[in-house]
Amino acid sequence: MLRELVERGGGLVTRAIAEQVVPEWTLRRACGGGDLVRVLPEVFVAAHLLKDRPQQPAIGRVDPAVGLRAAQAWADGRAALSHLSALATWGLCRPQAGDLLHLSAPAGAGIRSRPGVAVHRRQGLLLAPPHVVVRRGLTVTRLERALVDSWPLLPPGERRAPVIRAVNDRLTTPGRLVEALGAAPKLPDRAALRTLLARLGDGCRSPLEIWGHEHVFTGPGMPAFRRQARVRVGRRTMYLDLFAERERLNIELDGATTHGDPRQREIDLRRDALLATVGILVVRFAHRRLVHETDEVRRETLAILARRPAASGRGRRAVASG
Repeated sequence: MLRELVERGGGLVTRAIAEQVVPEWTLRRACGGGDLVRVLPEVFVAAHLLKDRPQQPAIGRVDPAVGLRAAQAWADGRAALSHLSALATWGLCRPQAGDLLHLSAPAGAGIRSRPGVAVHRRQGLLLAPPHVVVRRGLTVTRLERALVDSWPLLPPGERRAPVIRAVNDRLTTPGRLVEALGAAPKLPDRAALRTLLARLGDGCRSPLEIWGHEHVFTGPGMPAFRRQARVRVGRRTMYLDLFAERERLNIELDGATTHGDPRQREIDLRRDALLATVGILVVRFAHRRLVHETDEVRRETLAILARRPAASGRGRRAVASG
């Protein structure tokens, strides 16, 4: 009976659930016989699911997905998954076995950190919407708060990706993230996150677009480019990386992964030809040139802009706002 209970729980069972169907000694015997391992107080996992990492606490030896469920079972309504554990649940980072698990709890909750699990006390936190939500069956802090909390925990080179992806996937907005950042005035490296959110608010949607915004396509002589400008040609809607509406110039920033892909190249050529039918010139700059030939790209852009005539009224009507 206990084995079936563990299998139904995906390899995990709590004492409270087990003792509803089997006597306490059955659970004790399963642990003594090596079938179950106690990974947190009152939470047990099938022994075969633990990896051979004797230097790690038991909770750090299980698969990350099992670890998240175990942490929630241990919290038992007293805390919610937060920080990087919440980001993993939102699908915005990939956890590894042995990663520290994070929970956030109201200030007066009777739960404290354990080996492998960090409990963060938060004044004013309510374990109900809108402070927490249910995602993939797990109770987690809101995405905006999870992104802000996780910012200083990630290596500097990996911090921006979850934020950019969350905005691109329309899981949140730069405005909501700015509001969440306002509630964390002492966040380490707060200025860098504030700058990133400003760039996303400007319409940048990739690290390359942010680079271009900061180093190439702003400053003297540059127009106020519209970023991710929505254009409709016939029945097709497209989004332009940077669009100088007066000059009818579209600057496209081609990431490193698109270089040398014949299929993507054909798609780009068809798109560029369609834009040409409404008088929009497309100029593409590869990742390598943007990063390593910044000054030359800037000079080329200014020269092209100087030679572009002002758009006609007919051409302007082909561009939708938004």
